Amino acid sequence: MTAQFDSVRAIEWRNDRLYLLDQRILPVSETFIELNDARVTADAIRDMVVRGAPAIGVTAAFGIVLAAREAFAKAGADWKRAIEADLQILAGSRPTAVNLFWAIERMRRVMTDLGASNPEARLLAEAQAIHAEDVAANRTMGELGAALIDPSEAVITHCNTGSLATGGYGTALGVIRSAYAAGRIKKVFADETRPWLQGARLTAWELVKDGIPVDLLADGAGAWRMKNGGISWVIVGSDRIAANGDVANKIGTYHAAVAARYHGVKFMVVAPSSTVDMKTATGADIPIETRSADEVLHIGGRRIAAEGAGAWNPVFDVTPAELVDAIVTERGVVLNPTTEKMRAMMA
Repeated sequence: MTAQFDSVRAIEWRNDRLYLLDQRILPVSETFIELNDARVTADAIRDMVVRGAPAIGVTAAFGIVLAAREAFAKAGADWKRAIEADLQILAGSRPTAVNLFWAIERMRRVMTDLGASNPEARLLAEAQAIHAEDVAANRTMGELGAALIDPSEAVITHCNTGSLATGGYGTALGVIRSAYAAGRIKKVFADETRPWLQGARLTAWELVKDGIPVDLLADGAGAWRMKNGGISWVIVGSDRIAANGDVANKIGTYHAAVAARYHGVKFMVVAPSSTVDMKTATGADIPIETRSADEVLHIGGRRIAAEGAGAWNPVFDVTPAELVDAIVTERGVVLNPTTEKMRAMMA
């Protein structure tokens, strides 16, 4: 039923190379970039060619395949020592997205079981498994999350959580795709999501491609849209979920959660279990990446702010668990999350 609303794939392995759809230039141009080594892959993650925690994890896994190819070519049987620098470069590309470290650790576990022979084929199989598992998990989450939505007019989403942010189908946008296919919602309101405008450039692009009605909101318009009625849920993704259910996500998510609670709109977080970091007790312990002020002061390379003005540019904020009505993972649904409930789901 949902296949008709699943037309986008942003990460591809073909011709023994990694290809990423360049999300910096969407929707103006649909251009794939060819990546040949781990350092270029790390740059692509850092420079926002690819973004979204699950997609970053999948990309890093394929980056390790490229690193292994180069390490074996240079060092032969000593490839494990040679690959270490590239693993550190990949790990340093984005600090908040826990899926990055999860994917690297999973690939490391495979590496420990490999001998001195060429590791590329085995590591490629693992990276492809990570990719396929992510798509399957997203479809499961889509059905679980959609089941929570009583038939209603519309939902609001923030940032981009679709195929572009994952291996395919999406987390929060996967729920929206499944809910629309099931007739549970009629349309989507998408926050523009400053400063990178992922909602305007990416979420709207995905929904238009799949024929799902979407209206954009200026980030500050969400509360007033809720006040005017017809919104049943705010549905978002996450880059890291702490053990107590606190949620780090794109800046503006906390703002939306506060507005939702005031207006009686439910708030759903959708993310794979690899995003849940049980080693991080609360959101206060999550490192929050801060990027260049130029991203706020400029749009499309053109300065929009007065000369002399500075900018504060945290990429993420933390929504406390008490503002979250549901966390949806492929393992199940946690309502009104607490540490105990999160621990039970992850057991």
